[in-house]
Amino acid sequence: MFTIRNFENELEFFQDMLYESIHILENKPSKEVLLNSPDIRKYHEGWGRKGDKALIAVDAENKTVGAVWYRLFDDNNKSYGYIDGNTPEIGMAVSKEVRGRGVGTLLMQNIIQQARDEGYNAISLSVDLENSSAIHIYQKLGFKDYEVVGTSKTMIYKF
Repeated sequence: MFTIRNFENELEFFQDMLYESIHILENKPSKEVLLNSPDIRKYHEGWGRKGDKALIAVDAENKTVGAVWYRLFDDNNKSYGYIDGNTPEIGMAVSKEVRGRGVGTLLMQNIIQQARDEGYNAISLSVDLENSSAIHIYQKLGFKDYEVVGTSKTMIYKF
């Protein structure tokens, strides 16, 4: 049994999940190096600004096991899954020990509802083309292909 709650200043766990969400199969840099690279730093630097939202999944023992978040970007600071300045980009990761047990789907359903409740017209995400299991889940939830850039696919969910 997993429950979802609002992010409560768990920045270290959030950064752990951000690191996990970056799909690099071989020679993945350390957490410190990767999260401080210019292309990735924008996803967590100054967290808590307007448009930032994160949800945390916890298990029956109240242990954090996953997170989903979104953030707004703009034309001057585009993200991998950038659509426009009014479409938040989602990121998500689930701890290895609970993958395949529905935590990711539960997190995504909750963040989709959160974005809808906050009045957004759409949300986006970027996923590695080789991450077929994630792509399948996103398609099942209603995300549609938007564009392919390099080795990543941008997908969009419209309300």
